[in-house]
Amino acid sequence: MAYTANEYGNLIGMEGFSETPLTNHFTLYQGYVTNTNKLSDLLAAMLKEGKTGTPEYAELKRRFGFEFNGMRLHEYYFENLGVKAPIDKSGAPAKKLADAYGSYDAWEQDFRATGAMRGIGWVVLYQDNVTGRLWNQWINEHEVGHLAGCRPILVMDVFEHAFMIDYGLKRADYIASFFNNINWKAVADRLQ
Repeated sequence: MAYTANEYGNLIGMEGFSETPLTNHFTLYQGYVTNTNKLSDLLAAMLKEGKTGTPEYAELKRRFGFEFNGMRLHEYYFENLGVKAPIDKSGAPAKKLADAYGSYDAWEQDFRATGAMRGIGWVVLYQDNVTGRLWNQWINEHEVGHLAGCRPILVMDVFEHAFMIDYGLKRADYIASFFNNINWKAVADRLQ
């Protein structure tokens, strides 16, 4: 079964995100979907042909995690954007964040600080599937740094393509715009 890229044109016009970087970002996402499908087909063919013991198979298998996670992380990212409304401080997400970090403000400070760290990657708010605990985590590349057994709740892209055209080196301004556009309903729907 091939993956199909989702449509996120509804994000065009979102405050703090101009059209050019968004359309570029959608094209980049489409590439991850395309490459996930290509690698899936190649790996299936190599398995069928008995070529699993080859260096080519091993490299394609490793690359699959990069492409698949690039696809999926962009889906989470785009889906948790697009609504300009503050978090409901009496709602489930705010309460769970306060429980995990002492207060919503402490969680937000940690999430922003994680996003402001030097380097490229992702910031993901995870929920531990075993304990329900929430964690902010830095993901270096798409496939490195994920917390095993945890569910992504809120995802922020901090690769340069997400902010450089609009903000240059002012990553903190991008993070502020990200926070102004979080779709807290999507976040609430992901919480268990």
